Amino acid sequence: MATTATPSTPTTTPAPGAALSARRRWTVLAVCALSLFLVGLDTTIVNVGLPAIGRGLAVGTHGLEWIVDAYTVVLASLLISAGALADRFGRRRVFQCGLVVFGLASLACALAPSLGVLVAARALQGVGASMLSPVALAIVVSAMPDPRERARAIGVWASVFGLSMAAGPVTGGALVAAFGWRSVFWVNLPVVLVAVVLSVLFVPESRAPRARRLDLPGQLLLTAAVCATVAVLIEGPRIGWAAAPALAGYAVVAATTAAFALVERRRAEPLMDLGLFRRPVFGTAVLGAVAVFVALTVSLLLTTFQLQHARGWTPLAAGAATLPMALGATVCAPLSGALTSRFGPRRPLLLAGGFTAAGGVLCLVGRAELPVVLLAYLLLGVGFGFANAPITNTAVSGLPADRAGVAGAITSTARQVGSAVGVAVAGGLVAGVAPDGLAVAARPGWLVVTACGLFLLLVARASRGR
Repeated sequence: MATTATPSTPTTTPAPGAALSARRRWTVLAVCALSLFLVGLDTTIVNVGLPAIGRGLAVGTHGLEWIVDAYTVVLASLLISAGALADRFGRRRVFQCGLVVFGLASLACALAPSLGVLVAARALQGVGASMLSPVALAIVVSAMPDPRERARAIGVWASVFGLSMAAGPVTGGALVAAFGWRSVFWVNLPVVLVAVVLSVLFVPESRAPRARRLDLPGQLLLTAAVCATVAVLIEGPRIGWAAAPALAGYAVVAATTAAFALVERRRAEPLMDLGLFRRPVFGTAVLGAVAVFVALTVSLLLTTFQLQHARGWTPLAAGAATLPMALGATVCAPLSGALTSRFGPRRPLLLAGGFTAAGGVLCLVGRAELPVVLLAYLLLGVGFGFANAPITNTAVSGLPADRAGVAGAITSTARQVGSAVGVAVAGGLVAGVAPDGLAVAARPGWLVVTACGLFLLLVARASRGR
C-alpha cells in the first residue's frame, strides 16, 4: 500500500529505536499511523460532502474541484521538502508543527464563510499534511532499527493508509448526514489534539546524520508547475481549451516544467533526482502511482455526483456504497505486501490492473443500481489494495540505499498528483451537466479508470525484469 518516505529515510540514525522497549516502539507506530490516517482521510472525506458544500456556499462544480485540489496540490508539492526540513531541524518537532498547522487549518475550514476562505484553508491543511506523512514514516523507521520489525511496521502503515483513503467517503457521508458538511473538518480537531499529546509523551526526537540542503528554487518551480497543470485541467472546460487564457496556461506549464528540469540538473542536492527517471522501471512505476490515484479519485467523484444528483441518494447512502471499496482495500493491502515480499511486484500488479480495469468496465456498461455500484466498488477497492505496495517496491528496486528514499518520496508525490488530476478530470466531465445527463457525461471518466487499470498491467510487465 502507499507509503510515504523522506529522501533521507535510509540514512536514519538507529540510536533512538535501540533504547526503546517493544511496547514503546509500537506506541510510536500507533501515534504516527494516526497522523497518516488523518492525511489519507482528508484526501477523500470531502468528496461525498461536495454537493452539500456546493449548496451551503452557493458554488458550482469548478469551485468544488478547488476545495479538493487545493489540499492535494499543496501536499504533493511540499512532501519532499518537508522531509528535508525534518531531517535538519528534528522529526518530532516538525511532526508536531504539522499537527498544529493541520488542526488550525481544519478549524478554519469548519468556520469558512465563503469559497475563497475554504480553499485557502484547505491549502493550509495541505501544508500541515506535508509535515505529517513523510516525517512520521521517518520517525517509525528510526524507532525500529530491526529490519524484520520495521518491515512489519511498514506493512501496518500501508494498511492504515489504504484504510484511510477508502474509509473517507463512508465517514464523510455519515458526518454530512448527521451534522452537516462542516463536521468533516470539525472531526479532525480531537484527533489532532490526541496525536499532539501522545507525540509529546512517547515519540523520541531524531535527525538524519547528514541533512539534505533545502532546494528553494526547485520547490517553487515544482509547486508552480503542479498548480498550473491542475488549474488548466480544472478551468479548461469552462474557459475553452483553445481560449487565450488556456493557451497562456499551457505556456506556463511548459515554462515552469522546463525551468524545473534545468534547475534540478544543475544542483548538487536537487529536490528531485531526475536521474532516476533514466531507469525505465522507475519511470513506469511513478506513472503507475499516478494512474492508481487518478482511477481512485475519478471513481469516487463520478459516483458521488451520479448517486446524489442523478439518483437522489443521500450523502450517507452514497458514502455507505463505498464500503466494499474500504473492505477490498483493507483486506488486500497486507496481502499485497506479503505477495510482493515473497514473489516480487509482478503478481500483485497484475491483480491490481485486472481488478481496476474490471471495475471501470462495469461502471462503463452497467447502470447506477445498487448491486452494480457495490460490485464495482469492491473490484476497485481490491485493485487499489493490491496496487501500492508493488509500485513502491518497483520504484525502489535495485537502487542503492541513499537513493531509495528519494525514489519513495517521488512516488508518494506522484500519488498526490494523481489525486489532483483525477479531481480535475472528473470535475471537468460533470461540470454544468444536468442530473439526467450525468450517466452519459461520466462515460469518458470510466474509460479513464479502465485505461489506468490496463496501464498497471504494463507496469507489471516492466517490473518483471527488475
